Amino acid sequence: MADSKRISVNGGPGLVQSPFAALSSEGLPPAPENLPADSVPPVAAKPSKKHRGRVDILRVKAGRGGKTVTVVKNFVGIGLPEKEQLAKAMQRACGTGGTVKNGQIEIQGDQRAEVARILTEANFQPVFAGG
Repeated sequence: MADSKRISVNGGPGLVQSPFAALSSEGLPPAPENLPADSVPPVAAKPSKKHRGRVDILRVKAGRGGKTVTVVKNFVGIGLPEKEQLAKAMQRACGTGGTVKNGQIEIQGDQRAEVARILTEANFQPVFAGG
């Protein structure tokens, strides 16, 4: 039992060397003088996202061999990668297949309610169009 290898935990001498001694305040703006506590500006609340535009949700059967397909179209201001992400989310939520064709999202089956919920969560304004 060698006591020379043990480190004292009872406080001992203070710090011999300050880790901040080598830092310089050169180039920093001067510190404000005696600011009252109530003059600190409040933290701004997170602004709510605005609607990203109207999108139309259609139920289409024509030209599809009698199969019903939910089509989402008239996206404004979003690119193909984001449309593909939305399509993936819709497919997962509906448990069906789907694709992105000609700037439109197509989901298999009549899934208009579920698609509208997903678009609302993504801050779009879904509108049921057609019959």
